Amino acid sequence: MIPSNMEVDGSKSSMEIIFSEEHDRWTDAVNNVKNLVIGNNKQKSNVIGHGVIPRLLQWMINEASPIELRTECAVVLGSLAKGTDENISALVEAGCVSVLLKGLSNQNLKYVEACLRCLRTIFLCNKAAIELVYQDATIIPHLINIISKSVCTQECITTIFANCCKTPDHQDMLCKNGAIAALAPLLGSDIYKVQMPTLKCFAVLCHQNDAVSQAVASATYNGDPIPKLLIHLLARDKTSEMQMAAAKCMTYLYRGSAIEASNTIITLKTLPTLVRMCKKDRTLEENVEGAENLAYLIEVDPELQRLASISDHVIKTLADYLKYGDVQQIGSRTQRKDIDWGNEMRQAAFKAFASLGANDEDIRKKVIATENLMDHIVVAINSTNMKVQIAATRCLHSLSRSVQQLRTTFQDHAVWKPLLKMMQSGNEEAVAIASSTLCNLLLEFSPSKEPILECGAINILASLASRNEAPLRLNGVWGLMNMAFQADQKVKTQIVETLGSDQLFCLLSDQNPNILMKTLGLLRNLLSNKPHIDSIMNVYGKQVMQAVVFILEGDHSVDVKEQVHSNVKLQIAATFCISNLVCNEEEGAYNRQTRLRDMGVQKLLQQLLGTQDSTLFDKVKTALQQFS
Repeated sequence: MIPSNMEVDGSKSSMEIIFSEEHDRWTDAVNNVKNLVIGNNKQKSNVIGHGVIPRLLQWMINEASPIELRTECAVVLGSLAKGTDENISALVEAGCVSVLLKGLSNQNLKYVEACLRCLRTIFLCNKAAIELVYQDATIIPHLINIISKSVCTQECITTIFANCCKTPDHQDMLCKNGAIAALAPLLGSDIYKVQMPTLKCFAVLCHQNDAVSQAVASATYNGDPIPKLLIHLLARDKTSEMQMAAAKCMTYLYRGSAIEASNTIITLKTLPTLVRMCKKDRTLEENVEGAENLAYLIEVDPELQRLASISDHVIKTLADYLKYGDVQQIGSRTQRKDIDWGNEMRQAAFKAFASLGANDEDIRKKVIATENLMDHIVVAINSTNMKVQIAATRCLHSLSRSVQQLRTTFQDHAVWKPLLKMMQSGNEEAVAIASSTLCNLLLEFSPSKEPILECGAINILASLASRNEAPLRLNGVWGLMNMAFQADQKVKTQIVETLGSDQLFCLLSDQNPNILMKTLGLLRNLLSNKPHIDSIMNVYGKQVMQAVVFILEGDHSVDVKEQVHSNVKLQIAATFCISNLVCNEEEGAYNRQTRLRDMGVQKLLQQLLGTQDSTLFDKVKTALQQFS
């Protein structure tokens, strides 16, 4: 029952009627509650607290309830959904989403629109209810079927799709049910609030999904392919928001292998648009989104990186991101107060710098010349904000590909210290990028190699090499390989003892060919000169020789065998190890030759003389010449 002392202006009689048996007054009472809660979060919370949600749902579920009453109930729920996060959670927990989705099959368009408006509001703010859209296989096709009924259905359903498409399965389900053909006409709509969510739909559909990207790029509407429709929305007379959304679609289509990097749609339209979004005259949201999408657009293509680096002073523009503080409001720009814009600007700049400097040494020099960049990176790597920390480490990883920078700038900043700390964190992404960067700092010409070694890096890397996650295992072995290159005997022995022969064999039977390659590289570096060969072979000789034969025979599990036999680089690396072991100039070579001959290595090498690869042929020939 509603308490008689309930002091909610004008709601006492309406709330009592809602819970009464006065059928003829229910619709008016719900209408009164609707007027009461509009724009008033306190009143929304009050009526929710007095149990109005289950009562409204009860009417909506009852097919015998008048359609006007059911529509008013959906409208009230839609209003409550525009309240606080707690209000939305109350709606979801009460089972609103399932009732609203069921309501979409009603023949009354006004009721369907009221249900859609409420669903749109819920999905804009609450991720917990997303899977409910996919639980019933009839929902997606029905939504696509009714999308063209009205402006309201177009706006709401595109918004729902844009916010509920989160996984490859979601993308595939939407695509298979005809979403592309249904959405394409809406790109040409003259109603802004339909076009925008439609653009966002295409972006989430294509994101990191090659198959869907190619389906989108090949689809047409009125004879025009979708990329051509998107070009119109990149025009400068469109709003910044629309240009940004269209550029994001183009970026995802290109990264989904549906458009070539050299296509002028990318080089002359998309890239300049994203660079323009980084300028000071744009909102902070556009600055951040522009830099992040620019980073993703150019990440893997050296020519796009070169083009971006000479576009409209972008490096200087991004450098200004690092100086941004809450006291520096540019012009009269408005932005959300619940976001730390300093951190958002910094992480976006670091991502863009990482992509810009991924391949070209001259671009890296321009990036590293940014005022106090390394100081900003060191501060960011020590940040408590994981997003900033990871982005800064990505930037550092990109710059660490430069031999010159490793010998100079990196020596002046002990960046390896926070990297070692990150590698012991629980965040897999942070560990992966920190360990990748550390691998570069362990190259023989890097001044950081010795201090890193002294801080227990061998133990950390050996631990990584035994992780379940393939990228972490790879980085662990890679780091040890670099550590072993031209190292003294003490370091090599420590690597072998810490890693252990059992783990070495696990790595040599790894299903990932890249891990096999790096493990062979590690073996090659461990067996690089006479004293080290003797020392290691005295203790681990049998295991090492078995390992080399293991690779040459390709005696792996069935699913790896094909990859290994076709991987000439693996055989080259294994042959290199054999040459070191059997070298005639080294003491003990005869005994090792005999043992390897008995294990069938000489025969295996003779079989490899038939290879078409000239490098492998030369390595095999050299190794066979050592057998006497």
